[in-house]
Amino acid sequence: MAKLRVHHSVRIDNSTFERVEECKYLGTTLTNQNSIPEEIKNRLRLGNACCLSVQYLLSSRLLSTNLKIKIYRTIILPFVLYGCETWSLTLREEKKLRVFENMVMRRIFGPTREEVTGEWRRLHNEKLNDLYPSPNIVRVIKSRRMG
Repeated sequence: MAKLRVHHSVRIDNSTFERVEECKYLGTTLTNQNSIPEEIKNRLRLGNACCLSVQYLLSSRLLSTNLKIKIYRTIILPFVLYGCETWSLTLREEKKLRVFENMVMRRIFGPTREEVTGEWRRLHNEKLNDLYPSPNIVRVIKSRRMG
């Protein structure tokens, strides 16, 4: 009985190219399964690293909130949204992206103080949506896909 032989390389003319499971091309991770969730995870990892590198700016009381939002839009968001025009989002990925954006917005706006008890607490999502009325990250991705 003959065994099936699996070819792990591709030959074109006189060149041989190795077949790989994934590779980085222009900053995007390409996989043989076209795994969008894996790419979004990598993009969020890069966004978190970028956010940590400017954390002192985002939590500074010396900078205005508008300037912090501009920092988010011009420095952090491009890391996360690079190549988003090709993403087909599931509800799980949309939630991960919104969680990331809310985390950054909480750092920008800081905690709030309860009027009655005087205790400090995190901002709720509804309050964040009121403070940051711009289109959320998922809407930005969907509008870029339409463009």
